[in-house]
Amino acid sequence: MMAPNTRRALFSATLFLAACGFTGSILGGRVAAQSATDESALRDSMKKFTDVYAIVEENYANKLDTKHVDKAIYDGAIPGMLHVLDPHSNFYDPKSYAEMREEQSGRYYGVGMRIQPQNNKIVVVSPMEGTPAYRAGIHPGDVILAVDGKSTDNMDSAAVASLLKGARGTHVSVTMAREGSPKPLTFDLVRDEIPQYSVDLAFMVRPGIGYIHITNEMETTSHEVQMALNKFGPNLQGLVIDLRGNPGGLLNEAVNVCDKFLQKGQIVVSQRARKGVFPDQIYTVPSGSTAKYPIIVMVNRNTASAAEIISGALQDHDRALIVGETTFGKGLVQTVFPIAENSGLALTTYHYYTPSGRLIQRNYNGVSLYDYYYVRNDALPANNTNKEVKLTDSGRTVYGGGGITPDEKLPELKSNHFEDQMLMNYAFFDFSKHYLASHTITKSLVVDDALLQQFKDYLKAQKIAYTDQELAENIDWVKARIKAELFTSVFGQSAGGEIITEWDPQVNKALTYMPEALALEDHTLAQQKTQTASVQ
Repeated sequence: MMAPNTRRALFSATLFLAACGFTGSILGGRVAAQSATDESALRDSMKKFTDVYAIVEENYANKLDTKHVDKAIYDGAIPGMLHVLDPHSNFYDPKSYAEMREEQSGRYYGVGMRIQPQNNKIVVVSPMEGTPAYRAGIHPGDVILAVDGKSTDNMDSAAVASLLKGARGTHVSVTMAREGSPKPLTFDLVRDEIPQYSVDLAFMVRPGIGYIHITNEMETTSHEVQMALNKFGPNLQGLVIDLRGNPGGLLNEAVNVCDKFLQKGQIVVSQRARKGVFPDQIYTVPSGSTAKYPIIVMVNRNTASAAEIISGALQDHDRALIVGETTFGKGLVQTVFPIAENSGLALTTYHYYTPSGRLIQRNYNGVSLYDYYYVRNDALPANNTNKEVKLTDSGRTVYGGGGITPDEKLPELKSNHFEDQMLMNYAFFDFSKHYLASHTITKSLVVDDALLQQFKDYLKAQKIAYTDQELAENIDWVKARIKAELFTSVFGQSAGGEIITEWDPQVNKALTYMPEALALEDHTLAQQKTQTASVQ
């Protein structure tokens, strides 16, 4: 007789393989006939799987329980099968599926503070502006001692975050330790919807020049971009869109972001599927924009997927100058198929192509999953001889087959030993709470010699080693970090982010290419006028 765990494994495997075999065609609006040969092969595959599992269950050194079954299925067999196909097809168990949906929606219910482990304690990195934690006066650096009377000793940040989340309108009591306070502080917080913004920075980085940092593409991204543009006003003279480190997200939001900058009807991206499975799709700009300011898009090796769609479309239509590193090269489209027990299958169904016909996807044949994600030797290619050549609307040469190649290359922004040591020891974060325990600041703060001396005294007291030469060589970075942490604590995370952005050498270098971006925009406008005149 088949053991209960084996029956569970058979059920899970059958459910999953059936989803792979049938669900896609159903969701695609048609149910394809399954041949007898296909059905036989599917049964054979499931039998082989359960035969192997039965041997493991019978003979493995340790007795298998339900937890082992789930791990074997959800963390082993299914992901293993999918990763043989490509690096991006994936299976979501109930927990990860719920997290994915929460991330895409940009909403969850809680108190609104970012936390992290530090020296065996759970520390508040920053309360999110406008949230219950922010309104209650919780500060960066506060140590969470207890939640609803339950001690956080030996808890990780995920466990504490779980305690802080809950239904909207419910109360949660949080006990904090704060430097400079003689006794713990207790906050009674009322949980609320916590928006997760994908545009975390939007400000005038130079007079007349707007800066927008987009972290990912979720359901609210295009609305957030429009809000930023409204904030800048009608006299915007130039725009920097920072997509560095943006891993992508929702395709429709990439299209809607492009809608803010391209003309109505222009192609944003096309999807091509295996012949006969899904119809090819072309996504165009739905409404369009008449904006005429120059645009610089910043990218790096970790700009991927939907963010590559944005940068590729703006480059192909000569609407923006792309500055930075060659992007990640993730051009495989995953359709998420819901399956039983609140789990889901993200299966590759299409390839992305830019308006000029460039394939975004990087070659992954013969490359391990680790090397595919973490070993990149082509971020700044010496030449493009092995890449496909395409043309933009104005006839500029662009390259495909491995991410979006920038118009102007910037080297990777690397840290040095001194910077690493400061960050690893939380030097700026801890100094800010130490300083603010006895000082107040305004937005006119200048990191002068007196403030620097207090920082050096703090480093000495904490036995954080450095040399005067190291400090001198990194003085601009040190000043920016001190000011950013103080501003984050007092004025909010976006205020601190603005300080770092204004210091950022890559942003400053990108801004020097604004004349080239303006020339590109002027050329594009002249072409459009010529085309309009010829049509008339």
